[in-house]
Amino acid sequence: MFHKFVLYCLCCWSLSGVFGDSVSVMEGDSVTLNTDLTEIHERDNILWKYGAEKKQIARINKKKQNVSSDALDGRFRDRLKLDNQTGSLTITNITTKHAGCYELQITGAKKTSKTFNVSVYARLPVPVIKSNSSQCSSSSSSSSSQQNCSLLCSVVNVGHVTLSWYKGNSLLSSISVSDLSISLSLPLEVEYQDKNTYSCVLNNPISNQTQHLDIRKLCHTCAVPPVSLIVLISVSAAGSLLIVAVVVIFCICRKHRKTDQEVKTAETCEEEITYAETTFCKRSAPKSKVEEDHVVYAPIKIRR
Repeated sequence: MFHKFVLYCLCCWSLSGVFGDSVSVMEGDSVTLNTDLTEIHERDNILWKYGAEKKQIARINKKKQNVSSDALDGRFRDRLKLDNQTGSLTITNITTKHAGCYELQITGAKKTSKTFNVSVYARLPVPVIKSNSSQCSSSSSSSSSQQNCSLLCSVVNVGHVTLSWYKGNSLLSSISVSDLSISLSLPLEVEYQDKNTYSCVLNNPISNQTQHLDIRKLCHTCAVPPVSLIVLISVSAAGSLLIVAVVVIFCICRKHRKTDQEVKTAETCEEEITYAETTFCKRSAPKSKVEEDHVVYAPIKIRR
């Protein structure tokens, strides 16, 4: 892309001896190349050419338009508009393929020419800031050890841009690239307790995108445990307490259950006692040791 840019510049130089007018536009927008005429005269012939090939892309002759939509493999198809009043050329929905050198030639009562160097820039993404390491480095400052956080600002698929770190309005560092579709990254090291405002800025000549740094969000591991670690510890502690509580409740319930079972068993045993029915036996009269049938009478002698 850089070589094409140089080629376009040489083309413009050869046409006018100077680079001509420089026009910068964002991709997807429209741009108008003005002829500086207030009105086209009947004898005027206006011709627009593009690139080092000087390929004709549009013309007006006696106020009749002729747009070469199929020129350069249809690159400008449905994108060119001519003003019949002034002859100015408008390019709609422009892309990086339409960047380069445009030449205007006016012939008629007088002959003039003009060149335009059109630069088309892609829309910029917002830079991404992330922690550059999981551990924080410590650096000694005076008598105390200060904890620092390493950060990285990065963008992908960009070209002809500059990536910079700012501390407030002061530039700290920057890196530039002129190629297309390349990734950029820029490191920064800050102290966790730093109260200054930092921002990462991506810019080209016509636009910029800024991402502000939230030190406490990205550098929480430098001074205090990360929120996720605190949550994990809290959940673990709560889980342990819950397990202990469940065990205690289980033991208490088991003890109560055992006591209730013993009482229930005792009650069951008491209920299962069978009492025998009382039976009274009639006792027979004792027999006389001496039965009447066996009485022996002894003779009695009477002495006188």
